[in-house]
Amino acid sequence: MRLRSHLHRLDKKLFAAVAEANLPGLERVLPRVSRAADNALLWAGISGALALSGRRRLRRAATRGLLAVSLASPLVNLVGKQIFNRRRPASAGLPIGRALTMPRSASFPSGHSASAAAFATAVAMEAPARIAVPVGLLAAAVAFSRVYTGVHYPGDVLAGVGVGMAAGLLTRRIWPEAGEAGRARAAATAPADACSPDGEGLVVLAEAGAEGQLDALLHDLPGARAAALDETRPVRQAADPQAGPYVVPGAVRQAKVLGVAGGDRAMAAGASLALEAGVPLLPIPSGAPGEFSQALGLEEGDDAVTAYRSGTVVAVDVGQASIGTQGERRVFLNHVGAGLHPELARRTQARRHAIGKWPAMVWSLAGLLGSGAEPADLVVDGVPYRTWMVFAGNCRHDGRGPVPVRRQRLEDGLLDIRLLTAAARLPRLRAITSLIGGRLGLSRHYRHWHADTLTIEGARSAAFDGHQVRTRGPLVLSKRPRALHVLR
Repeated sequence: MRLRSHLHRLDKKLFAAVAEANLPGLERVLPRVSRAADNALLWAGISGALALSGRRRLRRAATRGLLAVSLASPLVNLVGKQIFNRRRPASAGLPIGRALTMPRSASFPSGHSASAAAFATAVAMEAPARIAVPVGLLAAAVAFSRVYTGVHYPGDVLAGVGVGMAAGLLTRRIWPEAGEAGRARAAATAPADACSPDGEGLVVLAEAGAEGQLDALLHDLPGARAAALDETRPVRQAADPQAGPYVVPGAVRQAKVLGVAGGDRAMAAGASLALEAGVPLLPIPSGAPGEFSQALGLEEGDDAVTAYRSGTVVAVDVGQASIGTQGERRVFLNHVGAGLHPELARRTQARRHAIGKWPAMVWSLAGLLGSGAEPADLVVDGVPYRTWMVFAGNCRHDGRGPVPVRRQRLEDGLLDIRLLTAAARLPRLRAITSLIGGRLGLSRHYRHWHADTLTIEGARSAAFDGHQVRTRGPLVLSKRPRALHVLR
């Protein structure tokens, strides 16, 4: 009680000091800033502006900022204020133009300060410094204005800021920040001596729809050459006309660094060419970046230019598949899926940004099962299973469940194998409950292990980094540890 009384007296002294302060130029500004933050309207407006910018990082910052505010605001207003029920300070001594209408809610903690700190913390996780710093300063102005206008004690504001920062950091548990994906460990090698300042020796292949990335890149690196990936042909003819690595006659042989603009399918094709040519690969994200680009910290085309100029080369694992009795070979950078996995991954990815990964996965699986999908009879490493899906990831992936995304390492020499088997009774209902139970570690139908090889027999098709390929005969997966050099 003595400590609480002492803190309250200190709070009142600090409040009186601020009340007596006269800050020229801020007497009218701070009250307006404080009113603009009512009901989080200020942060909603900034989020709208960030979302309309068209830049993916800023759209993510806007989404994370609003998510943080939605966590902090009820925590303060519906929990904190009800528990402490502290009276508001007496603001009779404040100048008339500075004092705000006294809110009727309790004083501790400050809801405005919590929302401001939550939004600024969340934005700082995603946005560049030129955006994050002004937002942080604005949030600080809002927090200070709550004392300066007489509606909160300093202690209320500090508590609100603490809650807000915690809410901002908590969003990482709900929605991992983009930067985390770029922290995947890889084996470092010597700097690339093939990276010239103007891009001389850089050959860039762009898949259909990714050509827009080339204009900006060639402006920054005028010495680079470009070609269209969709104009290439397979090296080896196969049953699937899209199978096999791509070639651009003459272009790749002259490359010192091979750039690939596009998604995961294009990156896998580029990785095959880079391995054959013995040159580093430069991933160039286009639109929504693929899993491999994100794992390297490459979110936008500008990041690829920065990676090239840094000359930082790392060695990463490559997954390799031998398909059928003919032994057709393919490489993969992210994962191979069989059964319902390819379609489930596609539907989950389309919905996860709107409702979150796990709700999107359950919804997608329910839709697939409702459409009449059946489990497959597969033999996995010599053991027969009646299974809904098989996932084999290049390196260990985080979390549980059959459709993981994030990796902490890109060179551990292992395959991450996940299996969702079908129950004998109520197979469709059990598939959904097993999916949820697998997430919690409670389902006997969900299996997860690590190995350096995997053999799957009986699969009619498989998805390599999202690209569906027909398979005839056994599918043998293995690793090529640290085989590919990549600029990050």
